[in-house]
Amino acid sequence: MKRTILLAAASVLLASPVGLRGDESDPPPILREVNLRQKLDSQVPLDAVFRDEQGRAVTFGDCMAGKTTILVMAYFRCPMLCTQVLNDLVKGLKGVPWNIGDQFNVVTVSFDDRETPEMAAAKKKNYVEEYGRSGAEKGWHFLTGEQQPILRLANAVGFYFRYDPKNDLFAHPSCVMILTPQGKVSRYFLGLHENREGAYSRDLRLGLVEASEQKIGTPVDSILLYCYRYDPETGKYTMTALNLVRAAGVATVLVLGSALFVMWRREWRKNKPGTPVTGSHPGAGAPS
Repeated sequence: MKRTILLAAASVLLASPVGLRGDESDPPPILREVNLRQKLDSQVPLDAVFRDEQGRAVTFGDCMAGKTTILVMAYFRCPMLCTQVLNDLVKGLKGVPWNIGDQFNVVTVSFDDRETPEMAAAKKKNYVEEYGRSGAEKGWHFLTGEQQPILRLANAVGFYFRYDPKNDLFAHPSCVMILTPQGKVSRYFLGLHENREGAYSRDLRLGLVEASEQKIGTPVDSILLYCYRYDPETGKYTMTALNLVRAAGVATVLVLGSALFVMWRREWRKNKPGTPVTGSHPGAGAPS
């Protein structure tokens, strides 16, 4: 029976998505220019000028207001990861004991220079209502701007994106960043976070504490998700889906690999030379 289980597990391992063929996993050319370089301790441009939800000119420093700040770069028309990153963030922040606008601020910056303050206002309304705490509207800013300040900010934090004119979409990485009150990059959170058992809330809380104390974290080793598209002409999946499949494959390998090790260890102990055989009759294995 155990031998059958081992063979079945091995078959699943061999069939896991980690073994995707090269022609299926090679990124499209546009993604060769998309990346997230973790620029810890980098200074963001506090004087970069954007537009707030009412269309007023504000600097990035105005929005930080000298507080520890969570930064999210996301364009508001994004059909995939940007919305999910913000959804995960608001769920995680609900488990943080401090309030947006009091102990820390949140700034969401669109990297699509065609987006408008009206779009930012609609996005802000949704997330402030979802967050559900009074005063959040004063501390969660949704900004739009021209290309030059957008690129200054993106380059400062290592967020490299590209526009796809054919599909009118952006290819970009997904992350959440925490900045010190002086505007230094303290920590990155990559990809998506389910906040299972409050884990994301705890990580956000710790990140906010460390950033408020001017502490700079270390680069995180995680699976980087790219937001892209499904191309019906080639029949290939989006890089978002492909990276999720890879993540599932890695998780499958780790779980099954652990199970295989445990079963192998039990089998080895059972068959180890000199191991007393027990259970054959009431006195088996006992000294005579």
